[in-house]
Amino acid sequence: MRLDLTDLDPDQIYKVLSGVVVPRPIALITTVSADGIVNAAPYSFFNVLSDDPPLVAIGIQNKKTGGPKDTTTNIRTTDEFVVNLADDTHAWNMVICGSAVAEDVDEIPLARFTTAPSTHVKPPRIAECPVSLECRRYMMLEPGSRRTIVMGQVIAVHVRDDMIDRETLRVDGEKLGLIGRLHGPYYASTRDYYAMAIPQPEDVLSGKVFENPPEGPNKR
Repeated sequence: MRLDLTDLDPDQIYKVLSGVVVPRPIALITTVSADGIVNAAPYSFFNVLSDDPPLVAIGIQNKKTGGPKDTTTNIRTTDEFVVNLADDTHAWNMVICGSAVAEDVDEIPLARFTTAPSTHVKPPRIAECPVSLECRRYMMLEPGSRRTIVMGQVIAVHVRDDMIDRETLRVDGEKLGLIGRLHGPYYASTRDYYAMAIPQPEDVLSGKVFENPPEGPNKR
């Protein structure tokens, strides 16, 4: 089936793209309003885009009733936010933060999360998350009426001590156990993985790469 997106409405396009671009990492973003109210909400239109400068991007959908979500408003007002990456032991807590409660309600205690202070920005980190990225606004784009794209420069990274080697900076992905979004209500964990090293060019050209493929779902 070939789909011309120019023939589809935005809801149909979302259904297709969110169903085929999987799994997606999830940014559980904490912000602080101008009145000092902390907000936490998860977004799966998210990824890291650059290391020099270190940039992340999040596509934040507007409210169903129209207008920007609290996360967008807070970032536009304060220029600061924290991307928290939740593990599979706190997946449900993270999902609870996605509930559309009133803007003057702090979702963090409702989700039974606790906070820890950040070092460079005002929004707090979520203490239960093994990774948090402190960010400052780099750029905001409004390509249409449904979503705001926020690009943030990462200025500090917090990784739980037992999950990173201080000398090599290698992160233990299995210990992290981060969760990603699939389609609809479905999620996946990074604990389910397999290794495939990029082969040497000569092995590709000779066809040797198929003599003993790595273990994994595509093993034949």
